[in-house]
Order: sequence, then structure tokens, then C-alpha cells
Amino acid sequence: MTISAIAQAPAIDLAALKTRQQGAWSSGDYAVVGTTLQIVGEELCEAMDIRAGQSVLDVAAGNGNASLAAARRWCHVISTDYVPALLDRARARAIADGLAIEFKEADAEQLGFADGTFDAVVSTFGVMFTPDHAKAAGEMLRVCRSGGKIGLANWTPDGFIGQVFKTLGKYLPPPSGALSPALWGTRQHLEQLFAAAAAEITAENRQFTFRYRSPEHFLEVFKTFYGPVLKAYAALDANQQASLTQDLLRLIASTNRAKDGSMVVPSEYLEVVITRR
Repeated sequence: MTISAIAQAPAIDLAALKTRQQGAWSSGDYAVVGTTLQIVGEELCEAMDIRAGQSVLDVAAGNGNASLAAARRWCHVISTDYVPALLDRARARAIADGLAIEFKEADAEQLGFADGTFDAVVSTFGVMFTPDHAKAAGEMLRVCRSGGKIGLANWTPDGFIGQVFKTLGKYLPPPSGALSPALWGTRQHLEQLFAAAAAEITAENRQFTFRYRSPEHFLEVFKTFYGPVLKAYAALDANQQASLTQDLLRLIASTNRAKDGSMVVPSEYLEVVITRR
């Protein structure tokens, strides 16, 4: 989507959309899915060359994958999310691992920290779901010091999770004028959001592999614990639910590398490191 297309997009009630999204992420238990993504936080911290002693802010942290990764590297970490229950799950993980992390409830579009507070600001599959992309990007830039780094892991439009969201959209179209979260997984959109305040932007396509007992197991976990999928099923009648299930199983079958009945599906994401001007 071009800058002009974004400017001409129909007006949308962003506050209402945020309330709806917050409700989705508060439903189920994202931590059940989130904990399987831990390696992404570790690899992002390596890509950013995170150093011991740095101050790190994790935005839309979920159950704290990037927070834990940064804390394991002896950083001073503040982990934020607008779903308190997810912060509770992240806190339990930090306690179990003996890691010192500060947890604060905060909206990615209004972080509540002073300008230039942090050496590094990170988000793994989190900030990409904010309704107001420009505002969220602006907040991350604002709280990052000059010369500091912003690190992102965002699902791409054509990767597996991007296709899952496209499939959901066939049954429950997003509100008119809403920007797709998957735009965060494109270089063009990131340039539009960050280039004016960036000294450098690097972006590399990576793969996370979903490994589940079977395609049906994956779907059951996501229907039960992953808010957007849970809410989608709850909004559909029985026939639509059955149709959605078949569409998702066909999507999994098209990319499943496993031949033993299990599920081994790679999902592309964009790993981004932005150096603040």
C-alpha cells in the first residue's frame, strides 16, 4: 500500500478497533502459543547485537519472549503490554528463570516513557497488530535514544501466518479502512513508518517453523488459545466454522513438510533492525 493510498483510506474509528483487538488478545491464552516462539526473540536480540547493561523496552510483549531474551543478555528490561494477564504469564516465566524484568501495563500507541529513554526497543509479533501504525512507530522512535536500535519481528503477507489471517478475512472481513497488520512485514511500509528518523534500516526474511502433533492439533490449539482465531470461530455459525476448518487444513497441507502425520510448517517473517538517527 502506497503513502497516497494510506492517506486516501476511509476514516475508521481506531479507538473502537483497538477495543475490539484488545478483547481478542485478552481471550483464550496467547501465552500457550507465544511460548513456542521463544527462538524469535533470541534471534532478534542477536541481530540487534544487544549488549549487557543496555536499557531495553519490549513493546506489545505478550508473554515476554523478547523480554526474556534481553534479560538473559544482562540488559535492564521493561516489558509492556496492554493485556495484564499476558504480563502475569511473562512475570511467571521471568521468576522461573531467575531473571530481573520490570513489567508495566502500557499501550503501544502511548508508551508513557520519556523521550530517548532506551538503548533498544523491541517487539516480536506484537506492535504490528496496533490499529494506528504511524502512531505506534512514532512512539517506538520517540522513546529510543539517538543511535539506539529498534528491533522487530513481523509476519509477512505471503507467509503461513499471513495466509492464516487472509483466510480468516474471507469469513470476517476487517473494518473498511483498517490497515493490515501484515503491512509491517513489508519493506515498503517500514520505510514509510521509520525512514525519516532512521540512520539505517536492515530487513531480512526469516523462517519460524510451527511444529505440532498434527494439523488438527495446531488448529485446536489456535481455536482454543489464539485470540483472533478463537474470536473468528465464535462469530461464525456451525457451517461456516466447518468451512473455515477445511480451508485452514488445506492451507496447512499445502506447506506441511512432515510425512508422519505431524505438522512441520515454515512461516516467513521479516526481521528488522532500525538504527535511530
